[in-house]
Amino acid sequence: MLDEGQANPGDEFRVFYADRTPWNLIVKAKGAPGHGSRLYDNGAMENLMKSVEVMTRFRAAQFDVVKAGKAAISEVISVNPVYLKSGIASGDGFAMNMQPSEAEAGFDIRIPPTVDPELVRKRIAEEWAPEARNLTYQLIEKGPIRDFRGRPLATPTDDSNPWWSVFKQAIASAGGKLAKPEILASTTDARFMRQQGIPTLGFSPMTNTPILLHDHNEFLKDTVFLKGIKVYESVISALSSFVETSE
Repeated sequence: MLDEGQANPGDEFRVFYADRTPWNLIVKAKGAPGHGSRLYDNGAMENLMKSVEVMTRFRAAQFDVVKAGKAAISEVISVNPVYLKSGIASGDGFAMNMQPSEAEAGFDIRIPPTVDPELVRKRIAEEWAPEARNLTYQLIEKGPIRDFRGRPLATPTDDSNPWWSVFKQAIASAGGKLAKPEILASTTDARFMRQQGIPTLGFSPMTNTPILLHDHNEFLKDTVFLKGIKVYESVISALSSFVETSE
C-alpha cells in the first residue's frame, strides 16, 4: 500500500518505510501559592521548570546526535515544548505580584520504531514528571507502536518483501531514481496499515522541491506535478497487477 511521502530538494525520490509515532505529553505541577516577593521551595512554577529543564537536556542530547551526523532527525526521539500555561489572571493580563498554585506545559514527542516505548514511559514517570516533585502527567499515545504480532511498525525494503522489488522496478521504468529508504520524521496513516501487517510505503513523487511542510507558500512546480503523474501511473500499474505467491 502507498501513503504520502515528502518532497526532496534533490533529484531522487524519497521513500519511507516507517513513521515516528506521535505522543502528546501534558505535565501539570502544583505548589503553594504566595506573594511574588516570597522565596520558598517547591512552588508550582519551580517544579514545572525543573521538569522542562530535564526534558530540554534530553532534547539537546538527541539533537547533538543529529548535528554530529550520526543519525537523521527521524531516527532520534524528538521532544518539543508546544505550550506553557500558568499565572493568575488580572484584567487584561496577569497578576505580576502573585505566584500561582498550578502550572502546566505540553510537549510533542515523536518516537522512531527502533526505540523501546517502555523506556520512554519509564523516563517520563521517573525523570520528566516524577510524583515526588508534585507533578502529574497525561500521556496521549496517538496510534499504534507495534503491529498485531508485536513487531515494530516498519516495512522491509529488501528482497524479503516482494512488493518492494516491484516498487523499485516501477520507479526505474518511469525514469526515476530512489533515495535511501528512510523513517518519516512526522506521521501518516500508514502506521495503521502497518499495524495490520500490510506492507506500506510513504511516497510522493516530488523531486527538486523544497520541504515546506505547513509553511508559508508551500508549492509544487507544474513540471514536477506532471512528471509525478507519470510516475504514479507506472507505480500503481505495477503494484495493482502484481500477484504475490504464497509459500
